[in-house]
Amino acid sequence: MLNVLTVGAGGFVGAALRYLAGLIPIETKSGFPVKTFAINIVGCFAIGIISALITKKVGNDTLMLFLKAGVCGGFTTFSSFALETQGLFADGNALTGILYALGSLVIGTLAVLLGQVIVK
Repeated sequence: MLNVLTVGAGGFVGAALRYLAGLIPIETKSGFPVKTFAINIVGCFAIGIISALITKKVGNDTLMLFLKAGVCGGFTTFSSFALETQGLFADGNALTGILYALGSLVIGTLAVLLGQVIVK
């Protein structure tokens, strides 16, 4: 139960940061979703630093849950996706990494489309 509360507390922080970052007045004429793109990149950078530092220096499972699953997961789940994909490649599972990345992108996008079609 403590782990659930730890992730939930971190998720609150991450989601609030995501909301605040979304308020930054940056727009492009092309329609490129620059804020979401930037949030995803910042989240990936943060989860990379956090996972490396905690694994190397701290080794605290509760802190890892709070920061990785909670804060980074609440800020952007893309960071978790990127970390998992990189982990597959690092473990020598390149084909699985490619299938996971491409499958997530293609099937995830199709799932959004299907959900929209069903509602319409």
